[in-house]
Amino acid sequence: MSENQNLLAEQRRALILDEVRRRGGVRVNELTRKLGVSDMTVRRDLDALARQGVLEKVHGGAVPVVEASTHEPGFEAKSGLELTAKEDIARTAAALAAPGTAIALSGGTTTYALAQQLLDVPDLTVVTNSVRVADVFHAAQRSAGTRPGAATVVLTGGVRTPSDSLVGPVADQAIAALHFDVLFLGVHGISAEAGLSTPNLAEAETNRRLVQSARRVVVVADHTKWGTVGLSSFASLDQVDTLVTDAGLPVGARAEAGEHVRLVVAGEPDSGTDI
Repeated sequence: MSENQNLLAEQRRALILDEVRRRGGVRVNELTRKLGVSDMTVRRDLDALARQGVLEKVHGGAVPVVEASTHEPGFEAKSGLELTAKEDIARTAAALAAPGTAIALSGGTTTYALAQQLLDVPDLTVVTNSVRVADVFHAAQRSAGTRPGAATVVLTGGVRTPSDSLVGPVADQAIAALHFDVLFLGVHGISAEAGLSTPNLAEAETNRRLVQSARRVVVVADHTKWGTVGLSSFASLDQVDTLVTDAGLPVGARAEAGEHVRLVVAGEPDSGTDI
């Protein structure tokens, strides 16, 4: 069987994962027919997805991994997943940060990638509850010295989570007193029914305060976050202005998301970046 050259590996794996989640399991021979690729290609894709922990291989196919809604991976565990997608999303989302504005960045590996893309945007005021995000800006200032237009960074206090976010009453109080032009928000899970969710109750409340303090909310989330639901929802999709994602998001999910938010797909020319 000839290989389907029209699909990149990441796109093909996104389709496989969507099929597994939608149907509750798939067989290798079904995927070869659907995707027009060889058994060996499908098995390699299943191996890669199994290593990411998003599905479980079984004899002749694969089934979804059902995580507890309270499971919260650490920053290091998430940092190696979907690297290309996160970098694409970060480059696209950085165009939404206008010079001289006040922005907020939540915790997460995608917002961490975004922070690195924002270093050259002049005169930003950056509020964050992420130790990792703050470190990106502070490290840049240490290496290059104080330069005109360097960002002013405000790191909230709070209790540190496994994802290196600061949450709790101290963070909530600090955020409630501020107002941002744009919030760039990383999420654990996103769905039409549950909205934005996280397994951490304290982080849910802190994220809720971030959303309330922002004039515009931009969610930065790769395609694997779609359909994931954590223990606590903190915002509906109707509270989100823009979702910046990657090309791996399936067609059905795009249509569903587009009913609620402005969808920007990184790398696709018809996805505008004006706000």
